[in-house]
Amino acid sequence: MITKTSENPVLWVAPAAPAEAAAYFRASLAFHADVSDVAAALSAGGDPGFVVVDSRSTESWDQGHIPGAVHLPTALIPEQAEHLLDRSVPVVTYCWGPGCNGATRAALALAELGYRVKEMLGGFEYWAREGFAYETWQGSGRRDADPLTAPVEGECGC
Repeated sequence: MITKTSENPVLWVAPAAPAEAAAYFRASLAFHADVSDVAAALSAGGDPGFVVVDSRSTESWDQGHIPGAVHLPTALIPEQAEHLLDRSVPVVTYCWGPGCNGATRAALALAELGYRVKEMLGGFEYWAREGFAYETWQGSGRRDADPLTAPVEGECGC
């Protein structure tokens, strides 16, 4: 039950103390990466220091996936991860988008097997919506950036 400390619904529960908030947000960054940061690291050239794993079905993979990603559906992680991934290399998982927790399930499965892992927020949906190149079974593709999701003039300034 929520005990209201204010008439303002945003403040019904008081904000955390600054030190608690800093710890929470620092921890969040240890578990998540966003689409723009992943794209920037992959496009910088050279070894990005991580591998990207698409945890979706083959049908979804064929419709579009991040170039260079490893296709490893969540259900196959226990039997195939050790053959496809190096435990010394961090993994960034993704699935369809914010309405899907497949990347979270894949990240959990990989972490339980001893991999260091982050989840890519936004998934493939936001990868495509932000106008980044992708691959399909038919070749490469790219959509125009959605002005509601893509940074203005290429950088959001976050």
